[in-house]
Formats: sequence, C-alpha cells, structure tokens
Amino acid sequence: MLNRISYISKHIYLLSIYYIRAWFITAFTKDPIKKRHKQAQNIHRNAKKFRKAFKMTLTVNNLERLKAFDGKPLLLVGNHVSYTDIVVLSALDELIFITSVEMGNDPFLGSITRLGGCLYTDRINPQSLKDEIHRFGDVIMQGFKVVLFPEGTSTNGDTVLDFRRSLFEIASSSGAPILPVCVRYKRLDGKEIDESNRDSLYWYGDMTFLPHFLGLIGKSIEVEVTFLEPIFDTADKKRSDLSDMTHQQIKECFHQA
Repeated sequence: MLNRISYISKHIYLLSIYYIRAWFITAFTKDPIKKRHKQAQNIHRNAKKFRKAFKMTLTVNNLERLKAFDGKPLLLVGNHVSYTDIVVLSALDELIFITSVEMGNDPFLGSITRLGGCLYTDRINPQSLKDEIHRFGDVIMQGFKVVLFPEGTSTNGDTVLDFRRSLFEIASSSGAPILPVCVRYKRLDGKEIDESNRDSLYWYGDMTFLPHFLGLIGKSIEVEVTFLEPIFDTADKKRSDLSDMTHQQIKECFHQA
C-alpha cells in the first residue's frame, strides 16, 4: 500500500511540474513555432520521468531510423491501444501528436494536450479535413515529427484495425516521409498480456480515464517499440496506397510471435 501511494505521489509531482513549465512556455513564448518546439521538449523531458513512474521497461528496435529525421519533416504513424503509447513514444523523442477534438474538449486530458502543442482533428465533420491537412502539413514542414494514430481510436490489442486513410493526405500533399512504428506491450507485472489482464493496461471503448489510470499505477510494464521501414517519395503516391503500405508493415510486426 505504501509503495502504491509513493508511485501515485510521483505522478502527481511530475504532472505538477509539467503544468508549471507548460504555463510558463505559453505565457512567455510568443512565436508559435518556438512555442511548439518548447512544448515538445517539455513533453519529452517529462515522459522520460513518467516512464520510470509507470515502471516501464522499454526495448527499442531500430531507433536510428527515427533519429535520422532529427530536424526534418516526418509523419510518424503507429498503432494505438492506450494513453501510455504517448508516454512510450514521447520518452524517445520530441514529438507532436494528432488527437481528436473530443480529447481536446475533455477538461483534464484536453488541458494536457493543448499545453503539449497537440494538433486536433474533427473526425465527425469531414468538411474540416482540407483545413486540417493544410495545418498539419505546415507543422510537419516546419521540421516537427508529427505522430498519427490512424486507427482513429485506441483498441483492445487483438489486432491493428484498418486505418482511416484521409489524414495520409498530409504526407502525399506535403511530400513528408512516413515512418511506421509498432508498439507492443509484452508483459504486465511479469505476466504476458492476454484477455485476463489487458483491460488493466489497454484503454479503449467507454473506459473512464481516472479509475483506469489509478489502477495501472504501481504495475510494471514491459514494452517493445519497433521503427519500421520509412516510406519516401510520398508525393508520388495516393493516400490510400500510403495507408495500405504503412498498415501492412505495422500489422505484420504487431502479430509477430
């Protein structure tokens, strides 16, 4: 019990530090590009500490593929099962995430994502898509590594759902390379992930955030991250082809024995 209280205290402390730094960045950095860079740095710095607070053991394959794009435009595309995916990936680099308008409207998670420089997509209103592609493409071409979870929602980890193809237009219109990344959770408290324990880790469907988050604190998590083959010459490819090529790589990796 005391150990669990200690881990909860660590999360509260780290969250407070995140908010304080983020508010200073928002208040004193007027240039929007510099502000987003500082926001990405703040997330990266805190995610490395949150990874330890979540008792995460991380195995990373082909990290050099990600680092090859330092200071360069990149659309990073991955599978998605939980909010912990954000911690896992942000602990590795300075990233900007595309998330939903619904997430932005949540009082707690919305404040975290806004102060982290996240980009919002309205999945319900297709009329906003053209403007979103233009805005997101501009951010990428400013040299940011932008992360897209094209399944559209987090899942129960059975498989990688079909990708929503629309936002792959970001790459085909801007010419930014795509780097697929596969996140696989291997064990929770030393036990392989299966139907008996996956709901303690994966956050999906109508699960409420706070009870799930509190239930996960103090458990040990083993994660494997694999950066796959980058896709270049995206301007010469249709968004449907880019989606299919990316999905195939990630799904094959996800279902490896």
